[in-house]
Amino acid sequence: MRWDGNRESDNVEDRRDEESGSSGGFSLGGGSIGLGTVAIGLVAWLVFGANPLQVISALSGGGHQQVQTQPHQPKVHSAEEEREAKLVRVVLADTEDVWGQIFQQRGGSYERPRLVMFSNSTPTACGRGESAMGPFYCPADRKVYIDLAFYRTLNQQLGAPGEFAEAYVIAHEVGHHVQNLLGISGKVDAARRGASERKSNALSVRLELQADCFAGVWGSHADKARHILETGDLETALNAASKIGDDTLQRSAGHAVVPDSFTHGSSEQRVRWFRRGFDSGDIAQCDTFAANPL
Repeated sequence: MRWDGNRESDNVEDRRDEESGSSGGFSLGGGSIGLGTVAIGLVAWLVFGANPLQVISALSGGGHQQVQTQPHQPKVHSAEEEREAKLVRVVLADTEDVWGQIFQQRGGSYERPRLVMFSNSTPTACGRGESAMGPFYCPADRKVYIDLAFYRTLNQQLGAPGEFAEAYVIAHEVGHHVQNLLGISGKVDAARRGASERKSNALSVRLELQADCFAGVWGSHADKARHILETGDLETALNAASKIGDDTLQRSAGHAVVPDSFTHGSSEQRVRWFRRGFDSGDIAQCDTFAANPL
């Protein structure tokens, strides 16, 4: 992926030095929890809606242990972590340019989101953000949150390496911000209130697949304007979308595939909707709520 030297966004808060412990795990009862356990916690949250911290605590034998506060020590970030941080800033800047242009063409203005890089946990307007949640968007403060350790999880535990795969993660969360600005998220939240679990999950799937499609729209515009993609880059994003499909994660966790429990969509759906956004470059092609079947 060609990105080095491109504009970096100023809308980034770096909170990585505000938390204790290493960016690759947690400290529970004095023990260290590595990325493998974090990945399992992430799978539990994505697929089953489980509290990832409860899963991690149980797997570590710390169900009744208290989180220990470690003395604050200045962190030394590796060259790889700094590369990831720079990539995040560049990708966020690129989404600002693309969505700013799209909103302008539609007669509106784009409110740029802020992105927070953190380690382990951080306060948000949506509650305490934790690394085990994976990257997420909080509509209450209009911020994207990411612990860069997720990229190691994506690469090593989920088998989805590549810089464009990492960019796809940011573009997906920014897609949720776009949904928020367009009023889509609010309508879905209202529809989910009082709905059955099955109906609520189905609406969540449509919301997530639309964010995938919006990520594809970004990728299409960014490549046409700045030629960011090299051979094989698109495939790394499609692979990432496939690896985090609900059916794939359920199988990886050793469970039966239960479509009614899906909250993000199957691997096939995630790949197809990202590809639809990328091939068309048109947000009008991303109406997952009107699509039947998905």
